[in-house]
Amino acid sequence: MNQILQALASKKFWKELIIMTLGMAFGAIGVYYFLMPSKLIIGSISGLSIVLADIFGMFGMTVKVSNLIVIINAILLVLAWFLIGKEFGLKTVYTALILGPLIDMWEKILPYQKLIPEGGTSVMNDPWLDLICFVLMLSISQAILFRINASTGGLDIIAKIVNKYLHFEIGTSVTVAGALICCTAFAINPFRLVVLGLIGTWINGIAVDYFTDTLNKRKRVCIISDRHEEIREFIVRKLERGCSLYHLQGGYSGEEKIEVVTLLTQDEYAALFNFLKERKMEAFITAGNVSEIYGNWHTRKK
Repeated sequence: MNQILQALASKKFWKELIIMTLGMAFGAIGVYYFLMPSKLIIGSISGLSIVLADIFGMFGMTVKVSNLIVIINAILLVLAWFLIGKEFGLKTVYTALILGPLIDMWEKILPYQKLIPEGGTSVMNDPWLDLICFVLMLSISQAILFRINASTGGLDIIAKIVNKYLHFEIGTSVTVAGALICCTAFAINPFRLVVLGLIGTWINGIAVDYFTDTLNKRKRVCIISDRHEEIREFIVRKLERGCSLYHLQGGYSGEEKIEVVTLLTQDEYAALFNFLKERKMEAFITAGNVSEIYGNWHTRKK
């Protein structure tokens, strides 16, 4: 009980709660304004449930799609709890619960019927444009949630498991999981619609990787300077980031030098450059983008 109260009192809890809500709001926009009017089916738990319901129907068994969605999501949430972690499982329970209310919220704010052009069948009035708009909104939502160890539920749980245990990039994991589900639609859908779903799933994976890399992008900065101690002091004391010092020898001059290596956000990188310019420090600097960091870099600075 004390742990729960401590979590509720922490800034991290409320910050991530807001982020999860905003992330799911983006996802709800994609579902309500682009997926529902166009009736597109791409690789998702909803799509799998539709396929299974039709297959059961072929054998004379009537099973509601909504019931199958609940059952499959429940199984996946249990798998998420044990295979990925309690934190991921609890966050995904929250995001899965608020998707429906957020869709209802957008319906009350601006019904999609008002956005459909006269004589049109969907908001964009073109299945390809509807697909692209939906995938972009969903990918932004997924990237935001994956960054804080959460997901939109359903397919994302499968993708996270593939990412963790097979070490695929998260976008590739989304594509693999979605493609497997899309292929089940051959049992009930015409070839054209299945191909459209597969293309959408592939675009979704590419977009997730792009947005994930953009959100997680950091600068790996390497600095060689005679005033390395001042630079180290600025990084540690002012930017509150760690750094490493490497002894090296110049291949041409043979001089002994110290190289400072650190990982910074874009703003911190700019602050470091301003610091070097203001003090007119002579330095040899190289910098490259890093999109994946493991360890405690995200959780604390010191």
